[in-house]
Amino acid sequence: MKKSLLIILTVSLLSGCDVHKTELVENPADYVSTLVGTLSEHSFSTGNTYPATAVPWGMNFWTPVTGKMGGGWAYRYDAHQIRGFEQTHQPSPWINDYGQFAIMPVRDVAAVDQDSRASWFSHKSETARPYCYQVYLADHDINVEMAPSDRAASFQFTYPLSETSGVIVDAYDEGSYIKVMPELQAVVGYTTKNCGGVPENFRNWFVVVFDKPFESFMVYDGPHKGLEESFEFEGDHALASVSFRTQRGESVNLRAASSFISLDQAWINLEEVGDKTFAQVRDEARQRWNDVLGRIQVGGGTEDQYRTFYSCLYRATLFPRKFYEIDAAGNPVHYSPYNGKICDGYLYTDTGFWDTFRSLFPLLNLVYPSVNREMQMGLANIARENEFLPEWASPGHRGCMVGQNSASVVADAIVKGVTPQEEWQTLYDCLVYGTENVHPEVSSTGRLGHEYYNTLGYVPYDAGIHENVARTLEYAYNDWCILQIAKKLGRPADEIEKWESRSGNWRNVFDPSHNLMRGRNKDGSFQEPFSPYKWGGAFTEGNSWHYTWSVFHDVDGLSDAMGGHEEFVRMLDSVFVVPPVYDDSYYGYRIHEITEMQVANMGNYAHGNQPAQHMIYLYDWAGQPWKTQKWVREVMNRLYSADPDGYCGDEDNGQTSAWYVFSALGFYPVCPASDEYAVGTPLFKNAVIHLENGKTLEINAEGNHAHTPYVSDFRVDGRKAQSWFLSYEEIADGAVVDFYMSEEPSDR
Repeated sequence: MKKSLLIILTVSLLSGCDVHKTELVENPADYVSTLVGTLSEHSFSTGNTYPATAVPWGMNFWTPVTGKMGGGWAYRYDAHQIRGFEQTHQPSPWINDYGQFAIMPVRDVAAVDQDSRASWFSHKSETARPYCYQVYLADHDINVEMAPSDRAASFQFTYPLSETSGVIVDAYDEGSYIKVMPELQAVVGYTTKNCGGVPENFRNWFVVVFDKPFESFMVYDGPHKGLEESFEFEGDHALASVSFRTQRGESVNLRAASSFISLDQAWINLEEVGDKTFAQVRDEARQRWNDVLGRIQVGGGTEDQYRTFYSCLYRATLFPRKFYEIDAAGNPVHYSPYNGKICDGYLYTDTGFWDTFRSLFPLLNLVYPSVNREMQMGLANIARENEFLPEWASPGHRGCMVGQNSASVVADAIVKGVTPQEEWQTLYDCLVYGTENVHPEVSSTGRLGHEYYNTLGYVPYDAGIHENVARTLEYAYNDWCILQIAKKLGRPADEIEKWESRSGNWRNVFDPSHNLMRGRNKDGSFQEPFSPYKWGGAFTEGNSWHYTWSVFHDVDGLSDAMGGHEEFVRMLDSVFVVPPVYDDSYYGYRIHEITEMQVANMGNYAHGNQPAQHMIYLYDWAGQPWKTQKWVREVMNRLYSADPDGYCGDEDNGQTSAWYVFSALGFYPVCPASDEYAVGTPLFKNAVIHLENGKTLEINAEGNHAHTPYVSDFRVDGRKAQSWFLSYEEIADGAVVDFYMSEEPSDR
């Protein structure tokens, strides 16, 4: 490791051990590869990511595009041609994008359409960092560099000798506008392209400003119809080309920004880069990433482990992204995708709570609470702008997944003291409304099947509502989360009792004859036939082996229902023992999550999808923590890397990455909205979390090596731990946690 990337930090072990000097990573942004997860396709996911050039939680990301215009798989590592550089807001290829447009430098401005302008490239001539993306376009002989701010970006294009050099600005189809303003050396316009989740008046206004005068330009009605002597066009598909002569090695710089509010606001947003040089924008973005990623410093690992850890932490600090802007008076304002109005205050978007409630938001609450404070204020704004909190937002309500897991996201922040107290009641009232209603257009928002759940205590298998057991389990946990808020608010006893009672509804879909979760009919009988290997049907992107463990808030109760710890452990073990067989009859084909389970070679354990990610920590409750330690270490070592195939399924907006970050530190939030973390096995000899309150959480792992995955003991501030759990109260105000590692399992 280069010493320029390291800092020597003295770590005092309060447990009485000798003082050690540990090298902790500095400049963590330089360890990040944004290409992790890009070697993916529809049928097999190793992340389903794209190389996002952005600042942490920035409103706009930028990415090279290898796919067709508007396609969900914008960039694939195994592709050979780049069609443009796209401002993107895509959270997932399955959800797709909105408000996107593209910029493409060319040697010949006659090449306008996406196929004609495409250029071959090589990963050998590509650099992909969060703060700067660089690539050589071989067919155009142009070197491209781009660097981000929150709502703007800087580009540097280095051209060959050519009399027809230029840039294509593509506002995309499905409704767009473009205008060339030669006197300002600018191209402005808007795009309306989206895949849902927006009102009719949705626009993403953009501004692109050049530092070189135009010698000529052309506006297009579609990529094949140039409009002579026209400065602007509004229609289905607006494009523009601008042309200039260039000398070999000449650099042309562009500044680009956009706004969901107005063209005037886009010009205001452009001031984020102002008259800064490209190098200045790049270096400022790098510093922002170093500040955010450097909140967690790790040491005593390998180079590959550092690359994997910080690439994961980068992904965990991208989403949800800002959807608010700063007006001329310096105030936060936003276009609301929920009512189509310009509203005051914060708003964040592009996240699916079904994924991210599990560990992404708990990570924010521990390490970046001020950021999540804004996110929670944004959720309160959403509650005031419509009747429902989102479950999958991109940018407004999108139909995807199940559950009312906004309850978990809200409750964890309230319990941890992150959300302003004046917003608690607003958020609580909105959540309560969602327990008795379903969105009229997006059935995954609110609670589909609430009529059955609120009377029978479960969503019936034979009620015509798909994924009914998954809904029941998640609603029960969501009710427990609402319970935590109700207690904080001091709600009446009957309310408290209602939520407490409903939180036990998971028992209504637990079949003791199989010790598994199972669909239940309206008459109380269990579904027939039943196969624990059947994906879908009663479950969401999984089967009974995966969903049986989704009782985050009552693991002891689930263990008792199975007959005690011994049987509970036997059932957990069975997940890894049974072969990776499956029944895909519900879908009619093998979905990619099934394939990812199979190739992992861990039986029916499906780490590539979220419902099973927490289950290996459940051994802690049953008195066999060494099995948690064994599987956590194996998953980290085998299923994660900093390579283009570095994930074992969809990365999903930082959730899978946050799992790795927590696990590498040695603990995990199995039940968000509680104050409890289950202990696993730390990956590094040392880690320091710089908390926002100015304190530090130091994690030391004495004797940590590849051959010592087991924890023989651990201490908190020198005190021997009495269980295999850490509390938020213990660590949130700073602490020293000492792990003692061993080659052999130990239950102490």
